[in-house]
Amino acid sequence: MMKRLFFIVVAVMISLIGAGQSFAANELSFDSAHSRFYFTINHIFSKVIGHFEEFSGTIMFDPDNLAASRMDIDIEAKSIDTDIRKRDNHLRSEDFFEVNKYPLITFRSKRISHLGGNQYEVKGEFTIKDVKKTVTLPLTYFGTKDNPFNKDQLVVGFEVNLTIDRLQYNVGSGKFYNLGVAGKDVDILVSLEMFSDK
Repeated sequence: MMKRLFFIVVAVMISLIGAGQSFAANELSFDSAHSRFYFTINHIFSKVIGHFEEFSGTIMFDPDNLAASRMDIDIEAKSIDTDIRKRDNHLRSEDFFEVNKYPLITFRSKRISHLGGNQYEVKGEFTIKDVKKTVTLPLTYFGTKDNPFNKDQLVVGFEVNLTIDRLQYNVGSGKFYNLGVAGKDVDILVSLEMFSDK
């Protein structure tokens, strides 16, 4: 009787321990051909649209286990591309990103919350150059579906839209803004397609 009771107690303890575990969400990989970090900024009467070519990071997302989900991103500042080499080199210079001194633009998530439907928010630390700020990113989760080209893969979609003041991150001194040449507000669109193994 005592032996049977001992095994029952052990079984209950194991089940309680298992119930308290937090299992990590699957790590997703970038579909680099269909993922982009875009930006738009005003230039006198026109808009300059660009993107960053090189990026990496760790994205783990499970809508049923947000505590185990995270989004950490590294963007290579030197990979900025606005289709004009002279302008891109200027943006890489000390007037703006100082890429030799500050090679990475980073985001490190701290918490992901569900707002309802396919809307989430990701709170974390966003760093450009020598400035680190706590920001909350509005995240749209488009869902998960089978990859039509790989039966062993799933495709996961996300989008983020936000606006930042580049001067708050020391991207420029304000000289070109005061001249009425370049705006200070930058609209950012993050469009991601990620792969997940089944």
